[in-house]
Amino acid sequence: MALKTTSSPIQIGFSVDESAANTFTEGRVDLQLNPLDNEVFVVQAIDLDPNEPEMVSGTNTSVETSVTTTSLVGLARPGNLSLSQCLATSRHSIRSDAATNGVGFDTGFGDNPATDLEYIGIIATNDFFVQIKGANNTAAKSVFGKMYGYRAKADAATYAALVQSEVLSS
Repeated sequence: MALKTTSSPIQIGFSVDESAANTFTEGRVDLQLNPLDNEVFVVQAIDLDPNEPEMVSGTNTSVETSVTTTSLVGLARPGNLSLSQCLATSRHSIRSDAATNGVGFDTGFGDNPATDLEYIGIIATNDFFVQIKGANNTAAKSVFGKMYGYRAKADAATYAALVQSEVLSS
């Protein structure tokens, strides 16, 4: 793959608020890439910081979030790592029954490459998407995050393949 770095490291902050409690909500973040120059964004890491779920005795609650290269509106739920367009996920949940106060669980991926990878993804189109959905909470939740990476220029064949792959993954 022929990529030439064209920027120093960049941090892109973002946030998305649920439109109502327990409602799938997706936000779009514009990268302002220049498609005429075959510009792409190389993602090195993503930090997701969602609100905590609420403790409701006898009720399981959660807040799920994801970052993807294409929209998941048709799916109507945050992505998981089985989706090729999913770059990062986070899930905070509380498992509770009437006899206990509940136990909290956190899972996530995206803040560090899985192994010795130089990057976790390449975004070839002009934007990325952030999803959030709570379950059994009484108030709407939010997710805050930061994407780390750099801009690069791809050769024509690489750029065409990346754009096609990204568009077809939706």
